[in-house]
Amino acid sequence: MSDSVTRTYERFPLARRIEHLVMLLSFTTLALTGLPQKFPASDLAIAFVYILGGIENLRKIHHFAAIVMMLGTAWHILVFGYMGYVRHTRLSMLPSLQDMKDGWQAFLYNIGRAKTPPQMGRYTFEEKMEYWAFAWGAIIMGATGFMMWNPISTVKFLPGEVIPAAKAAHGGEALLAVLAIIIWHMYGVHIKRFNKSMWTGRMSEEEMLHEHPLELADLKAGIADRPIDPVALRKRQKVYFPVAAVLALFMLGGVYGFVNAEKTALTTTERLVPTVEVFVPQTPTPAPTQTPTIPATETTLPTSTPSEPQPTTDSTPATPASSSLTWDNAIGALLQAKCGTCHGSAATAGLNLSTYADAMKGSNSGPVIVSGDAANSLIVQKQQAGGHPGQLTPDEIEQLIEWINAGALEK
Repeated sequence: MSDSVTRTYERFPLARRIEHLVMLLSFTTLALTGLPQKFPASDLAIAFVYILGGIENLRKIHHFAAIVMMLGTAWHILVFGYMGYVRHTRLSMLPSLQDMKDGWQAFLYNIGRAKTPPQMGRYTFEEKMEYWAFAWGAIIMGATGFMMWNPISTVKFLPGEVIPAAKAAHGGEALLAVLAIIIWHMYGVHIKRFNKSMWTGRMSEEEMLHEHPLELADLKAGIADRPIDPVALRKRQKVYFPVAAVLALFMLGGVYGFVNAEKTALTTTERLVPTVEVFVPQTPTPAPTQTPTIPATETTLPTSTPSEPQPTTDSTPATPASSSLTWDNAIGALLQAKCGTCHGSAATAGLNLSTYADAMKGSNSGPVIVSGDAANSLIVQKQQAGGHPGQLTPDEIEQLIEWINAGALEK
């Protein structure tokens, strides 16, 4: 076996490999728990939801994986800053004009119009495209995920229509990311040429020559890594570490706010409960009166059966109960967050709860919300029965009942 085959070069240190593994696991978990929510009518999605014990358990796992990915992204930003500012590492992952030239050269080579493939350095144009696609996807998924996770906080600043729009964008970007991993990443890393460097941390000289010939040339020439002056390194560390600490606290605070901005619509909606003073004067207890008794020798008086009270007819309709809850300030966001997976754009059974008009229109079986009559509203009956895929909590059901009995107002 030749020396060029046996010699290896470090590609990724252990810390970067652990970071990659954490992101891989969190992304896979997000995909497995997110796609059933995007395609809720699928038999496979329904089976997967029941395996996990219901939609709430699936969402908890999805949220946990999202937190892990957010923390992993924050860590990556800190490492990126350290490598760039402190160690003055070449920012070879940044896109450049050469990447466009390499892409064009690869295209010509693949269709037989060029004799040689492009010669690339530390990262190929394919790897850069995938990296920045992930960065863009993280921004989109984070923004839309916050809107769906915290719908009440969102509609304080934006119109309610952004919630279903965020759901559509979140699901579409997730599907695009999953397809990119299955098609682009799987082929480029595992099928075209099985690349084990993210697991072993090293690549053979033959692999380097095939994938990263320019980097291999720099390694052999001894110019791949810039020499670091220890004195200058310590000075930059003294500047970067305090800045990184503040940035880390800021990002952790952002993650905490992301997760804890609100719990339920009930806790974030201001409910006005009027207080009424009642005056009850204290009076002496009246003495009991003696009931006359009838002698045994006398005939008891006949008793008459009291007539049943006649129902009173009142032509005045009942006044709806007063409530501060409306579709716009609470109920719409609540139903979209809890029921939107099945009754959003998918409109399972013909019921779409994305907007007030669609909700009042009802399902294929007719109206599900009867204004002023929660007891005869199908949506309340379904929720009170329990076991619904988008089951509301008891407090949320009470809130729904209060809103319907108050007239199911939109604004």
